[in-house]
Amino acid sequence: MTGSATGDTRERLIVAAADLIAASPGEDFSLRAVCDAVGVKMPTLYHFFGSKQGLVDAVIERGFDLYLGEKSAMESSGDPIQDIRAGWDAHVAFGLANPGFYTLMYGKVSPGVSPAPQSRPSAILLSLTTRAAEQGRLVVPAEQAAAHVLVTNIGVTLRQIILAAADPELSAAVREGTIAAITGTGTRPDNPLSAAVEIAASHPEILGRAETQLLIQWLTRLGDRAPDASEERR
Repeated sequence: MTGSATGDTRERLIVAAADLIAASPGEDFSLRAVCDAVGVKMPTLYHFFGSKQGLVDAVIERGFDLYLGEKSAMESSGDPIQDIRAGWDAHVAFGLANPGFYTLMYGKVSPGVSPAPQSRPSAILLSLTTRAAEQGRLVVPAEQAAAHVLVTNIGVTLRQIILAAADPELSAAVREGTIAAITGTGTRPDNPLSAAVEIAASHPEILGRAETQLLIQWLTRLGDRAPDASEERR
């Protein structure tokens, strides 16, 4: 068997397994059915993957490849908080469109075990929260902010998959509550500059992208120079 034929067979097995999983999200699938779909014998499958778990791991990696391919095609707004919003919505949309992949990627857990492919989107999210922290936009460390966003994003997505129904209002409410928690906009009513920054970032269409970024820079600079309202009252 040539190298290209070998790679093609492995690819077809992954696709067949993914199709079976997508057809019945959350349910077990048959290795025999995978082999029959591709037209190979069981020893061929074990040759490539070693076990059923090996095949599942390959499908999970393929799911993350698809997910990250969609994310890489997204254009950055230039603002980390707004990009977190867009990333949240893209995460939910991928889960609803690919429930079979998603339930394997994030729905099946083992204590102390984190699939290696999960680290890739997590690194992208951490880079955004790190940028936000460097701009003075967060009230928690970047690592905590990234974890907060990820776990709530997963929870909202899994709930909609379980109910087999999209709930954009719930998703938006939890998204904004999460962003308010990590930026402090819900707990710092005495900081109008911070609130104005987040309002501008969440509605870049009002002023335009370039103007919004300029306004955020100005407000952030003012916030760095101006004393807190709590200090002024002392």
